Amino acid sequence: MSVSIAHWMYLLGLVALIATVVAKRNVIAPAMIATFLTGVAYSGSVTTGLGAVFNAAIIGTRELLPIFIIIALVTAMLGAVRNAGADTIMIRPLRGLFRNGHISYLVLAVVTFLLSLSFWPTPVLPLIAAILLPAAVRVGLPPFGAALAIAIAGQGMALSSDLVMGVAPALSAEGAGVSASLIANRATIIALIAGVVALTIAYLRDVRTKMLDPVAASEVTLPVAEASAGPVGPIQSATESGSGAGDSVAVRVRTGESTSPTTKARLIAIAVPALFAVLLAYMLLGRFTPWIPNVDEGLGAPLVGGAAALALVAISFLDGRKSWLGDVGEHFTDGITFAFRSMGMVIPVAGFVYMGLSDYSGAILDLPPDAPAPGFLIDAVASVQPLIPQIPVFAAFAMLLIGMVIGLDGSGWPGLPFTGSLAASLGEGSGADVATLAAIAQNGASWTGGGTLVIWSSLIVVAGLTGVSVMDLARRLFVPVVCGLVVATSVVSIMLL
Repeated sequence: MSVSIAHWMYLLGLVALIATVVAKRNVIAPAMIATFLTGVAYSGSVTTGLGAVFNAAIIGTRELLPIFIIIALVTAMLGAVRNAGADTIMIRPLRGLFRNGHISYLVLAVVTFLLSLSFWPTPVLPLIAAILLPAAVRVGLPPFGAALAIAIAGQGMALSSDLVMGVAPALSAEGAGVSASLIANRATIIALIAGVVALTIAYLRDVRTKMLDPVAASEVTLPVAEASAGPVGPIQSATESGSGAGDSVAVRVRTGESTSPTTKARLIAIAVPALFAVLLAYMLLGRFTPWIPNVDEGLGAPLVGGAAALALVAISFLDGRKSWLGDVGEHFTDGITFAFRSMGMVIPVAGFVYMGLSDYSGAILDLPPDAPAPGFLIDAVASVQPLIPQIPVFAAFAMLLIGMVIGLDGSGWPGLPFTGSLAASLGEGSGADVATLAAIAQNGASWTGGGTLVIWSSLIVVAGLTGVSVMDLARRLFVPVVCGLVVATSVVSIMLL
C-alpha cells in the first residue's frame, strides 16, 4: 500500500507525541488531536474524525483491560496480605541482604526481576515499594537509584522476556510461524544481556557516587510508608514532584502501631508464596519437561490472575470471618482504582497507536466489516523493508529499531504479530534465524513501551511509588537501555543468527 496523506498525518502525530514528552508536557491531548486529524485525513469527514477519537479510546481500553484486570487482582491480593499483617513476614528474610546502598541496588534489581518474571512488574510494585524500598533507602540507596533498578529489572528485563506468562512470545509467534517457547528462550537471553549492561551503566553514572549518608537517608520521605503489622489506613496519594500526567499513584499505606504477627498472619505469609511457587513450578515444568502438559501461549496470565483472585478470597476470610465479604469487595475496588490510576493515561495514546494497526483501524474509523483497513504505522514501517540490506546483522538492528518504534504505544505488544511476520520475511531473505529476529523486536518493543523509555507506560508507576520525576527517570534510562539493547543485539547477532 502506498503512503498517503493520512499516513503522513499519523507519522506527524507520533513525532508530536515524542516532542511533547521531550518538552515535559502531558501527551493525552496531542494523542486525541492526532487521532482526530488522522481520521479526517483518511476519510475527509469531520464526523469520522470525531468518532475516531471515541472509538480509539474504546479499542485501547478493550485491549488493555486484561492487563488492568490482572494488575487489579494481584494488587487486591497484596492488599489483603498487608491487611492481615503478613507482608512484613513474607519479605523479612530478604531484609538481611540490604547491607549498604551498593548491595541494595543489586538486591533490589534481582528481587524485582524474579518477582516481575512471575507476576509481571506493575502488580508487585506496591509490595516492593512498601517493604523493600524503605529498607534499601535506609542503608543509603537514593530513591532515584532504586527507581532505576526497579525499572530496568522489572519493566525492562522481566517484561521483555515474559518467560513465565508467555503472552509476548505467543504474540510474536503468531506472525513469525515459529514456536513461542523458542522465541521466549531467545528473548530471555537478549533481556538478560541488555539488563546487565543497563544496570551497570546506570549504577556507574547515577548511583555509585550518589549514595546517601546515614543522616540524609534517615530524612528521606518516601511516597509509600514502610509497612507494619498494624491496620491498613486509608488510601493516600503517592505523588512525585515531577510534571506530567500520571504523577499521582494510589497505594495503601499503614497507620497505627506495630504489633506482633498473629498465627493467621504467619500462615498467610507461608501459604501465599507457596501457592505461587507451586504455580510457577507447574508452568516451568510444563515448559521444560514432558512430565505435565505445557502451559504456553499466554495461559500464564489467567492462571496467575485466577490464583490471585481465589487467594484474595481465602486471605480475607481467614483475616476476618465476619467482614470478609466486604473486605474482598474493598480490596478489589482498590486494585481496580490502582490499575486505572497508574495506567489509565496510556489509553488515549494506545488508542492512537492502535489506529496505525490494520487489526484495529477499521473499528476506530468505523469502516464496513468487508472494507480493507489501513495500517498507517505498519505500512510506514513496511515501506522501509525493501531498503533493509539482506544481511543478518543489518536485519537484526532493523528489527530492533522497528520494535522500538512499535513500542511507542506504551505497551509494545499489540504490534508483535507484525514484527513476527516481518522477522519471518527478513529471515527468509537474509538467512537469519527467524526466532532470534522476532525476539530482538520483542525486546525493542517491550523495553520501549513496557516501559523504560516512554512516560505513558507503566514507568509512571515506578516514578510515583519511588517519588521521583517520571520525566527525569525516562531521560536517565535512555542511555543505559539503548546501550544495553545495542550490545545485546550485537551479541546475539554473532551467537544465534
